[in-house]
This record gives sequence, C-alpha cells and structure tokens, in this order.
Amino acid sequence: MSEHKSTVYVDADACPVKQEIIGITRAYGLGIVFVASNAHRKNTPDQGTWVYVDSEKEAADLYIMNHIKRGDVLVTQDIGLASLVLPKKVYAISPRGNVYREESIVTALDYRYVAAKERRKGNYGKGPKPFTKEDRETFCTAFEKILSEMAGEFE
Repeated sequence: MSEHKSTVYVDADACPVKQEIIGITRAYGLGIVFVASNAHRKNTPDQGTWVYVDSEKEAADLYIMNHIKRGDVLVTQDIGLASLVLPKKVYAISPRGNVYREESIVTALDYRYVAAKERRKGNYGKGPKPFTKEDRETFCTAFEKILSEMAGEFE
C-alpha cells in the first residue's frame, strides 16, 4: 500500500490567507494545491501548484472533491463544499479559522439554507463582516494546530 502524503487544497478565488497558508505549510513539508477559476488567473502565481478550472459556478468545488483524499486539508469559505469532503476524513477550515466538523456542519448548513431563503424573499442582511487582523491570527493558530496534529499522527 502506498503512503499518501497529505496535501493542502485551497479554494483560492476569494481566499485572503494564501500567504499564511504558504508560510505555515512550508514548515511541515506538505504540498499545496490552489484551485481557482480561469477568471482569477494570475500572471505570477504564488508558490504551490495552481490549478485553473472553468469559470462555471461549481468547477473548483468539483475539482477539489475529485482530488482530495483522506488526511488532506481543505481551506474554504464554502460550507457546502466542506460538508461534502468531511466524510472523506479530510480536515476543513475557513479562512477565518473556523474548523468545520462533521458533528456541527449540519447546523451551519441549516443557517446557510435559512439565509438563502431570506435572500430569495428580498431580505438582505449586512453581508459578511470585514476580514480583520484577528481573523487572520485565528486562522493561523487553528491551521497550525491542524498541521501539528497531523504531523503527530504520522510520526
């Protein structure tokens, strides 16, 4: 049986912590795959492997779902995508440092559903809070903890 080396997958189109992911992941020797739509193609991409997919709505999600494996890590703001990969025994975290877990993802999906229903009725909230320095620090702490726990499992 071949040993799978864990990879960090990043739903990269709107990810505000790419540089932090690169810096923290480098210390653990893991690969990074940034998945972005062609509409967000960079002339000089950051470090890591960049995969560009069609600009269709779910193209990045489909690529990630088809390539991510047990023991990998996903960084995404997409609760729906996180809910689909968690059963594969993947670690999933948001750029704000919220760690998605199977036992709590249903509640998050329920909130997302209710919010979408309200938007269809024309009731729009304030939108997401601005991304803060504290969000960045929370992400770094939680991401480092995940990678550290993973490193302990494979020693």
